[in-house]
Amino acid sequence: MDFSRLAGHRGPVKLVWFHLMPYPKLPEDFNKKHRSVWVDIDPALFDSEVIAEAYDEYIGQLVYAEECGFDGLGINEHHANGYGLMPSPNLFASVLASRTSRAALTILGNSVALYNPPVRVAEELAVVDLMSRGRVIAGFPVGTSMDTAYAYSTNPGTLRAKYAEAIDLIVRAWTEPEPFAFNGRFTQMRTVNAIPRPLQKPHPPIWIPGGGSVETFDFCAKNDYVYGALSYYGHLLARENVGDYWRRVEANGKDPNPNRLAFVQFIGVGDTDAEAYKLYREPAEYFFNRSLHVYAGYADPPGYVTEASVRARYKSTVRQVARAKQAKHDLTWDEMVEKGYVVIGSPDTVRETLEEVAKTFNCGHLLTALHFGNMNDELTRYNTKLFGDKVAPALRGIYADVDDPWWPANAKAV
Repeated sequence: MDFSRLAGHRGPVKLVWFHLMPYPKLPEDFNKKHRSVWVDIDPALFDSEVIAEAYDEYIGQLVYAEECGFDGLGINEHHANGYGLMPSPNLFASVLASRTSRAALTILGNSVALYNPPVRVAEELAVVDLMSRGRVIAGFPVGTSMDTAYAYSTNPGTLRAKYAEAIDLIVRAWTEPEPFAFNGRFTQMRTVNAIPRPLQKPHPPIWIPGGGSVETFDFCAKNDYVYGALSYYGHLLARENVGDYWRRVEANGKDPNPNRLAFVQFIGVGDTDAEAYKLYREPAEYFFNRSLHVYAGYADPPGYVTEASVRARYKSTVRQVARAKQAKHDLTWDEMVEKGYVVIGSPDTVRETLEEVAKTFNCGHLLTALHFGNMNDELTRYNTKLFGDKVAPALRGIYADVDDPWWPANAKAV
């Protein structure tokens, strides 16, 4: 893709501190003795006291991220798993609305196809937007097959259509001046009258997190929504996915504004490269070999992925090799670093890598995953502080004077 028409501009890349909130005490032999971290994971593995303490730490880390100058705080939704302990991101967003004052509440997001009627999501997000004085970003993912087809028993063959209809209903519920009837394929309501309405007008910015489906690329481009590239296997593997997205943006006749894209990357910063290599090995191995230990039978049930996306995946030799390795759940730390799953190093090393990512990806929103796996609170705060002090300032010098209509006006950038 040619982004030359944006060359010469300087300005702030938005930095979102993104949290998965994993369960931090899965046994070391988890991926040997248990078939999946998702859907049918043994409830006996979870200690309620551990989860309660984790929630307290995790919320504290998000609040601390605002103190360290991050522009946004990222949270999400998952079910029946040890990978992420947020079944409702809106609950956590409401807490953050009262404990923060500046950062965008980047809710990535509500799996709207799982709710009947989806108007409930419109109401809850409006409440959080009002509580935060207009700082909500409304993320609407299709949802993983584990969460949707298996944990919530949603028909994968109609999931995407139900999802699109739900977003249409939510947007109308936020913007229609009068109560209206809605007669959709999946939802029929005699009277839609969502009270309250969001503070932001016409509604909060909409971001669509995705894993690389062609349909999601087109959906974002046609509707002028931000595409959130959630490749948890790093920037090197994501290049192909991001390039495909920008090609669809161009095909849909839209401009290459870098703020159309958000990208998530796991990051570990140390005083030196050697220190970072030592500090982040354990939490990275925990995440990739335990938190992502998903039974292959839960991936891509019939109908969940469309024919066009299946064809695109089979054409990707990079993706095939990566998936074969990931399926074995035996990634080594050296492989994680070499393949860019985790960007680790001194502030200078991390900054140089992320500057290149922001520029080559044409990315205006960087989702920084500075907590991963079983990382403890002290290391998380150390990582966050180093990044905020020594990496973030240089990244804010990219893409000046580029309009960002996908960021809440009341979320105050540093």
